[in-house]
Amino acid sequence: MPDRAELAQLPGPLLLAHARAAIAAQLSLPVPSVPDHPALHNPGASFVTLTRQGQLRGCIGHLAPVQTLGADVRENALAAAFRDPRFPPVKAAEWPEIAIEVSVLGPATFTHCPTEEDCLRQIVPFEDGVILISGSRRATFLPQVWEQLPDPQEFIAHLLQKAGLPVALWPSDMQLGRYQVQKFKEEP
Repeated sequence: MPDRAELAQLPGPLLLAHARAAIAAQLSLPVPSVPDHPALHNPGASFVTLTRQGQLRGCIGHLAPVQTLGADVRENALAAAFRDPRFPPVKAAEWPEIAIEVSVLGPATFTHCPTEEDCLRQIVPFEDGVILISGSRRATFLPQVWEQLPDPQEFIAHLLQKAGLPVALWPSDMQLGRYQVQKFKEEP
């Protein structure tokens, strides 16, 4: 998994091109040739986010490497476009309006977080991606979510809801994960 220095060296436009090519091929649309790069063959974890007219249209990813970065970006692009349960599959007619963002995750560090106050002391707003884990429940927000939820308490409350955990009763077994991303975004 890339560290902070390696994240800064990633070929962003190439990652976006691979994501776009994977979805276009699935839609039976013309697919331009996309060059290869050594970074695509290293293990990596990514999230691919799709937006349409500035609104979320799909977002799927992995928190830890399960394959090469290139394969992960392509798989998550297809999943975001066609298998995000919150949205119907992307159609060819809307494809020209879809903007893609690829986030490559750095390694997560985990700590026990027995209280909400302890959790809030550890996170760095607008920098950290956050994972909350309690029992079999787990949820994450990429660092980009801070733009919509800038208040740390509200950020954590929404993340608890996403995980299906009670907002008013902090679980004593809570694990906090923090990670950084390198994001690459197409202009709409």
